[in-house]
Amino acid sequence: MAQVECGRTAEERAIDEWLPITASRTARWWHSAFHNVTAMVGAGVLSLPYAMSNMGWWPGVVILILSWTITLFTLWQMVELHESVPGKRFDRYHELGQYAFGHKLGLIIVVPQQVVVEVSTCIIFMVTGGKSLKKFHELVCPDCNEIRLTYFILIFASVHFILSHLPNFHSITIISVAAAVMSLLYSTIAWTASLAEGPRPNVSYELRGRSTSANVLNFFSALGDIAFAYAGHNVVLEIQATIPSTPEEPSTKPMWKGVVFAYIIVAICYLPISLACYYVFGNSVDDNVLLTLQKPTWLIASANVFVLVHVIGSYQVYAMPVFDMMETLLVKKMKFSPSFLLRFTTRTLYVAITMFLAMTFPFFGGLLGFFGGFALAPTTYYLPCIIWLIIRKPRKFSLSWWINWMLIVIGILLMILAPIGGLRNIIISAKTYKFYQ
Repeated sequence: MAQVECGRTAEERAIDEWLPITASRTARWWHSAFHNVTAMVGAGVLSLPYAMSNMGWWPGVVILILSWTITLFTLWQMVELHESVPGKRFDRYHELGQYAFGHKLGLIIVVPQQVVVEVSTCIIFMVTGGKSLKKFHELVCPDCNEIRLTYFILIFASVHFILSHLPNFHSITIISVAAAVMSLLYSTIAWTASLAEGPRPNVSYELRGRSTSANVLNFFSALGDIAFAYAGHNVVLEIQATIPSTPEEPSTKPMWKGVVFAYIIVAICYLPISLACYYVFGNSVDDNVLLTLQKPTWLIASANVFVLVHVIGSYQVYAMPVFDMMETLLVKKMKFSPSFLLRFTTRTLYVAITMFLAMTFPFFGGLLGFFGGFALAPTTYYLPCIIWLIIRKPRKFSLSWWINWMLIVIGILLMILAPIGGLRNIIISAKTYKFYQ
């Protein structure tokens, strides 16, 4: 018999069956693997060579590997904490936060951070999708009149005005599978095409800043770029909520199996593209490496289409918890009746808002650095450790205690430093930017 929370009325169960996160609990480990790959590998992977150019070889490689290790550890913590209370499942990040910090304080700590992460990530995916479409258009039709990025973002958003009305995680499984496959394809194209092109004449691996202060700020922004590349924690509990669980077979095992598979794919995508593209282009690489590549035209055009398909899936994965929050608030707190009209209105409005913000502020590199540090560092690097210390209570000065406190310190430093560099890049981009061009 599946674990359920006791004391719920029939009405409450009916609402839970309507809400997108708890509507379906039939997923298997490979569903979690695909959803996690789609959530993790996205816009962030394309900026990793650029992050390397702001760090240099050894710091870049060390931080890449360290981030992979740290985030795998904190993701394991969240998977374990999903059913840390017998008979209770923490289906949402804020529910876990409420159990750890208290009902009101948990909401105050977790919800704003998770909303900022998911909304900002959806905005960045809008920008990425629009830029990929624009690049594809330029490659296949070099003699055509130039079309504004704003229109390509609008085209990308039009897809989501339709897909966002799919009711729950289970209904976007095919989209997520396609997105995960595309991530492996376009990252492989990026690094193989780079190696085939060979190192550029006079390639330089010097830090790209013109002064020491510029290099320091660029380094901070690069930390945010790398943090953004490991963003899956913000939807992991929601993904695990779709897996069935019994006392004999808890959801922890298939979920962890899916996470490990996903992290292997992440390593296959991240390390080659970071090292190979930086080796070929050095400090001349763009903040989206596919914008740097030019030949062979058909292959780079294909890669941009693959990116487009992937960020369509990624947008849906990150939007689903936001849809769940909005619909939970409206149905449970404001007592609206669950209906198609309610869902249609809220989701259409959300897509329209993220589209408008993407059109207005399409600063890809700066957005990654700023939001990667400001929003993703807390929810990914150190909030799981704080919750672990509160709930699991490891013995003081034990290995687990030291590891968690060390990661908390690293995460706080990342949260402070990365937005500084990202904000600087946004300001620099804004100086020459004309709105809606």
